[in-house]
Parts: sequence; structure tokens; C-alpha cells
Amino acid sequence: MRSDRTFTMIKPDAVANGYIGAILAKINKAGFRIVAMKYTKLTKDQAMKFYEVHQERPFYGDLTDFMSSGTIVAAILEKDNAVADFRKLIGATNPAEAEEGTIRKEFAESMSRNAVHGSDSDENACIEGAYHFSGTEIF
Repeated sequence: MRSDRTFTMIKPDAVANGYIGAILAKINKAGFRIVAMKYTKLTKDQAMKFYEVHQERPFYGDLTDFMSSGTIVAAILEKDNAVADFRKLIGATNPAEAEEGTIRKEFAESMSRNAVHGSDSDENACIEGAYHFSGTEIF
């Protein structure tokens, strides 16, 4: 994936709470263009593979259980400086520490149910986007 793209998932908590439209509106308002998007559900095995970078961390089991507990919206977003700008838009992992106006401040329930995933580097955006989308699904 190019450096002007990033990957995101609207997580099961935000989907279940009906926040898809509001989150997508914030993404669009911030100047991101959606170049791929799908509504899907991860199996436990898929969640484990996607988050395998965290497999040694104590929260890995809970994270993969949560991410496979309901539907998600996966998307590739495009904008100059995409990764950094999206990380700023979503806010701190802990919504109590997130800045006002960020997605996590507005829509997250807790640190573990924090509404959205956002790639933390251009390299991971490429890996994560390719995990969810084939080249023919990206426009």
C-alpha cells in the first residue's frame, strides 16, 4: 500500500452501538477518501493472525476474543500523511486520555473496547490492508 494510505477497522463495540455512520462521517470530514471498505466478521483464527504481533502480550486472548465477537467494518483510507493524520483523528488508545473531538473520545467504551483500529505505520498499513483486501477490491 502507498504511504498516503492507512487501514482501519470499526470494531465490534462501535458497530453494535450503531456508530458506523457517525464514525465514517468523521473520517470523511477529516479529508480521508475511502478506497476500500467491507462489512465482515473475523473468526477467532483470523483475529489471532491479524493481531499476532501482540501474541506475547497479556491482553492477546481478550483482544482476539473481542475482535471475533461481532461484525466489523474494515477500510483502507487515502489522504496525504494518512497514518499520522488518522492516528490523530482516532485519539489515544485509552478514551479517558483521548483529546476532545477524537473518535475514541466520542465513541469508545473503554481502553479494550475503543471503537476503532488504526495502523501505526506505513508498513503495517500495507500489511493490514492486504490482510483484508485483494488488489481488485481497492479503488
